[in-house]
Amino acid sequence: MTWIGARPYTLRAMLCNISVDLGGRSYEIHVGAGILESLGASCAKVGLKGKCLVVTDENVAAHYAKPVQDALLKAGFDPVLEVLPPGEQTKCGDQLFRLYSRCLEAGLDRGSFVVALGGGVVGDLAGFLAASFLRGIPFVQVPTSLLAMVDSSVGGKTGINLPEGKNLVGAFYQPKLVLADLKTLQTLPDREYRAGLAEVLKYGIIRDADFFSFLEESADALLHIEDLALLAKVVGRCCEIKAEVVAADEREGGLRAILNFGHTVGHAIEKVAGYGAYVHGEGVSIGSVFAARASAALLALPSAEVARIEDLLIALNLPVQAPELKWPQLREALTLDKKTVSGMPKFVLIPSLGKSSIGHEIPEEMMEKIWNTL
Repeated sequence: MTWIGARPYTLRAMLCNISVDLGGRSYEIHVGAGILESLGASCAKVGLKGKCLVVTDENVAAHYAKPVQDALLKAGFDPVLEVLPPGEQTKCGDQLFRLYSRCLEAGLDRGSFVVALGGGVVGDLAGFLAASFLRGIPFVQVPTSLLAMVDSSVGGKTGINLPEGKNLVGAFYQPKLVLADLKTLQTLPDREYRAGLAEVLKYGIIRDADFFSFLEESADALLHIEDLALLAKVVGRCCEIKAEVVAADEREGGLRAILNFGHTVGHAIEKVAGYGAYVHGEGVSIGSVFAARASAALLALPSAEVARIEDLLIALNLPVQAPELKWPQLREALTLDKKTVSGMPKFVLIPSLGKSSIGHEIPEEMMEKIWNTL
């Protein structure tokens, strides 16, 4: 990770560049405050040109559609805007085919590209559009939610949901560039911002115990978006960890699966409760507590570290239980999870903070007991 500017945490100069090293598919993540206006120049620098489709949702468009279009026009691009309804339900086949038609109407060809402007839903959907339209055209991620900045915009996972479950159709397809302007977080609803903090904590839990301790010390400040210098450090470290993991295992053949910590039960919670009842980060928060308690039972994770995880999630005003959801329905949802093999879901567990391992099966009775004791 390299910092550009004499004083890296001075807001006007703050720019953190992180490289995702994937050979010919390598790209940079730019994290900073007030860098949205540089989008056009950054796109030109990576060799993009011509017409592009800017995909966003109604909430984000109200704040950032015009600045993004202006930045692209200033750099000589020809942007076409497509605004979608907000929410998880938008990440579906109907919207994907609507976008295919929009690309054709707008005259996009293999020399064109897609800009994903928004949170994880827009990034996943627009990324899969780019991966599949004309068998693949370039795309750029411009994440505007904390969750998207630290997780979904990096690493090339794209896709849509099916009625049966999340992310069951998709592709690994890397962006040409990720540009995360921290100032866009200032228009993010508080609930969505806090949900993103669950993904932030995940990186400390699975990969960096010192980072987890830093997050504990910074919990009060993290609840507020005013400290952009702190957010630059946090988002930069999360992206750095994810870049390391993705560079080592692009297509989740091994190491990359550690990034699914908390997600196995988290996705089931989202589905059973009905998408939107718990947003993604809230599901991950509860799923992280489940995984931590399972780690204590199976890998002897110290009870004090389980408590630290739960206490920090609570301190960040994130849910740690969903008592209205019953285990039989959750267990049924788990059978359709991508990580389930021969009917048994696979879990990421941790023997200690900062260390993780993949592919764990939890006995049926233990899974139900852990859930019922949350």
